[in-house]
Amino acid sequence: MATSLFILFICIFLHRFFTSYGVQLILVNNCRESIWPGLQGGAGHPAPKDGGFHLGGAEEVVIDVPDKWSGRIWARQGCHFDSNGKGSCVTGGCSGQLLCHGTGGEPPATVVEMTFGSSTSPLHFYDVSLVDGFNIPVTMAPVGGGVGCGRAACEVDLNICCPSALEVKIGGQVVGCKSACLAMASPKYCCTGEYANPKACKPTLFAHLFKAICPKAYSYAFDDSSSLNKCRASRYVITFCPPK
Repeated sequence: MATSLFILFICIFLHRFFTSYGVQLILVNNCRESIWPGLQGGAGHPAPKDGGFHLGGAEEVVIDVPDKWSGRIWARQGCHFDSNGKGSCVTGGCSGQLLCHGTGGEPPATVVEMTFGSSTSPLHFYDVSLVDGFNIPVTMAPVGGGVGCGRAACEVDLNICCPSALEVKIGGQVVGCKSACLAMASPKYCCTGEYANPKACKPTLFAHLFKAICPKAYSYAFDDSSSLNKCRASRYVITFCPPK
């Protein structure tokens, strides 16, 4: 009896320790080719794995982040780096470095955003954003978490139906789709200046197109809150090029 109680106590302790310590992110590359995930911590938060690494096709990696961590994750494509970690990427590059060290990705890039609790709420918030444009499909889903936990996603290859005004081409091939902000570079499309509020900044024709194709992703800065997911899980899977 005493042995059973001791084992039960250890199990409860370990469960509480690991679930209170932080969150596991499982990054899966389901693409046919390699990608180079970029990671950027929010204000005051470090970038895991120095902000970047290589992930081969059909490979996955587990990353532990502390409780209340916030940040962004995106995929870089077509990268080439030398022995010093310097080079370039076709999309999503971070100043020509393998290790982004807190630097964000160059648009266009599909971005996964997350905040794992705060001083006022234990809930986890996460979304897939097209505000910086699109380069590859991606999803983020909890492992468990219970009722109400959603799945953030842009699962369709927007490059196939990207309007010509937003296309980014390399060698005649569309490798990315710009956001209206990046393409037009004006406050009206970027929701800045006098347009920096939801009343003044409205979705553009391009934002409506993105939303119609990827309804579970943010299409512009003041998109409706239905694209924001809330959960409380200990693990989340981020899949690049998710299976159809």
